[in-house]
Amino acid sequence: MISSMTGYGSASHQVSLGAGVVADLQVECRAVNSRFLDLGFRLPDECRGAEPALREMATQSLSRGKVEFRAAWRVNSAAAGAAKSNPHALGAMNQDRLDALYTLQEKAQETFTKAQELSIAEVLRWPGIVSEPRGEEEGWITATIAAGRAALEALMDSRHAEGKALVGVLTSITSKMRDIVKVIEPQVPEYVAQYQAKLTERLSEALAAQEQAKSGTELMERIRQEVVLYAVRIDVAEEFARLKTHLQAVDNALAGKGPVGKRLDFLMQELNREANTLSSKSVSEECTQAALELKLLIEQMREQVQNLE
Repeated sequence: MISSMTGYGSASHQVSLGAGVVADLQVECRAVNSRFLDLGFRLPDECRGAEPALREMATQSLSRGKVEFRAAWRVNSAAAGAAKSNPHALGAMNQDRLDALYTLQEKAQETFTKAQELSIAEVLRWPGIVSEPRGEEEGWITATIAAGRAALEALMDSRHAEGKALVGVLTSITSKMRDIVKVIEPQVPEYVAQYQAKLTERLSEALAAQEQAKSGTELMERIRQEVVLYAVRIDVAEEFARLKTHLQAVDNALAGKGPVGKRLDFLMQELNREANTLSSKSVSEECTQAALELKLLIEQMREQVQNLE
């Protein structure tokens, strides 16, 4: 399926920390536009060992986009009940560090007599005072990989859904472009003929005074030759043919599967080139307006194509 490069997915998994305590691990996977596949990881130390596996999963599933895995965990609320019956369930107190902290506080208060004593919350937050249960490394890695895989699948589902919507938008735009071509292409020969008549008239008036020595027949023949050569240069049949070919290529790409963003980006350049040529060769206000409308629609498509993988 055609996918967008933007999306989001998340999943959770539980990790046993020992002593009856369980942690809830949350893994998020976010993706935005990028020219290539750019992977980033913001994982806590406990989950670092899972990074190679997450990287391999992402490279096998995605081809473009800036993708970031984020993980965070917290002790399950059910651990509070376990702590009531087992005071060591949520962590063990380091008595040596606690004594050292108390000594430091007394010395500080000798110098700063108005200093307040540390609160219980401040003591418990002091580094090294409480050694919290962390669980085994293998358990963290297994849980992170499982949650990461589920988050990546959710991300891909969201990218597929957005990609489907973008296909509808792009198909609608190509249909509008075909309508413009369908209206203006049959009228171009008439516009060219009208322009030829005006050009012939103007050239006749401009050259009549300078070509008095020549007969009127010779003068008109020369004018006709110049006008015909100019008409060849302003012929846009080839541009219309290429324009329709590129539109068909866009529709074929949108009807296919897999990554198509880079191909569509190239086709946007080709469509824009043909629209610019139509504008430069325009011989009527209607042709100029049609070329401008085509360029506007192409720019709208280009903006949407930037989101496709």
